[in-house]
Amino acid sequence: MSTTSTVVRARQSLPARLAARLGGGVTRFFLVVVGLFWLMPTVGLLLSSLRDKSDIAASGWWKVFSHPAQLTTRSYSDLFANDKVMHSLLTTALITVPATVLVILVGALAGYAFAWLEFPGRDWWFMVVVGLLVVPVQVALIPVAKLFNTLGIFESTVGVVLFHTAFGLPFAVFLLRNFFAEIPRELLEAARLDGAGELRLFTRVVLPLGGPAIASLGIFQFLWVWNDMLVALIFADSGNPPITVALQQQVRQFGDNVDILASGAFLSMIVPLAVFFAFQRQFVSGVMAGAVK
Repeated sequence: MSTTSTVVRARQSLPARLAARLGGGVTRFFLVVVGLFWLMPTVGLLLSSLRDKSDIAASGWWKVFSHPAQLTTRSYSDLFANDKVMHSLLTTALITVPATVLVILVGALAGYAFAWLEFPGRDWWFMVVVGLLVVPVQVALIPVAKLFNTLGIFESTVGVVLFHTAFGLPFAVFLLRNFFAEIPRELLEAARLDGAGELRLFTRVVLPLGGPAIASLGIFQFLWVWNDMLVALIFADSGNPPITVALQQQVRQFGDNVDILASGAFLSMIVPLAVFFAFQRQFVSGVMAGAVK
């Protein structure tokens, strides 16, 4: 055994042996550096939101480390006293939560149907769903705007929710169908032999097993809807817009209130981050699902 390992080691070139010895430490150091650079804008935004407007205009956020007395929560007090921004946060939640729940519910039902139910044209309909993945949002803005205006839901929360739900469903159906198809058929047949109907089979067997994929889908949809600005700018009520549009209006109307903008931007960013870290384990499991047979 020692002779074989010596021969293998001798065949390796000098760069390969150096990489084998130093690769672990160098890789960790490189990843730490990349992580610090990735976090720097977030840290800068947080520190800027904790500084006074005059301090922000006078120097960069890194001056906090040499002058910690600059830190203050006044900008957050002003933010919470700003009714327009606080209402926009509520509007964003009223749009994001229903759009996420509807996509998960309808996508899970459709994914189960495409995976395990037999009906005419099932594969062809699934190909249509996959084809909808490549349709850009911009193509549908004008036709959907005309449709919503006819239905009387243009510039309303309902219209924004329906738009996000419609464009989130193709990816949801595609993801969940592929995940549900990996469930062993024997498990479903055993549940049917025990007298379980399709609805009970879906709620008691398929949904618990599909938790990682559903969590991944929920994170993707939540982040997309919460951070959206294009759809909200066109379809949302201009008098009560989501947080992304409200911050953009604040820039346009009050270009010097950078303290409110910094605290509002950080507050709008911390919510999706909290959702991501809360479901991080399920997200990783859902992304890795099916990678190893």
